[in-house]
Amino acid sequence: MPVEEQKVGELVSMMDNVIDDSSVPKNIRKAVTEARDRLKSTGDVKVRLSSAIYSIEAISEDINMPMHARTQIWTIFSALEAAAQVD
Repeated sequence: MPVEEQKVGELVSMMDNVIDDSSVPKNIRKAVTEARDRLKSTGDVKVRLSSAIYSIEAISEDINMPMHARTQIWTIFSALEAAAQVD
């Protein structure tokens, strides 16, 4: 398995933790689900990562997000950006 795909698998797992957390508001779980689905789609890894970043960025400052979820979102966002920067 290529390194990029292994990293995608780790990111999907991180996103699944947020999606499965019932204390996270539905709109945030929906955005993370959308990001995960974009990441799991076929095509160029960089494009998939960029699409997922776009979805996560849209909800990263939601005022209704619990603090623990905000930390998870920021961690996912940072990991997505780091993965997108690797050449």
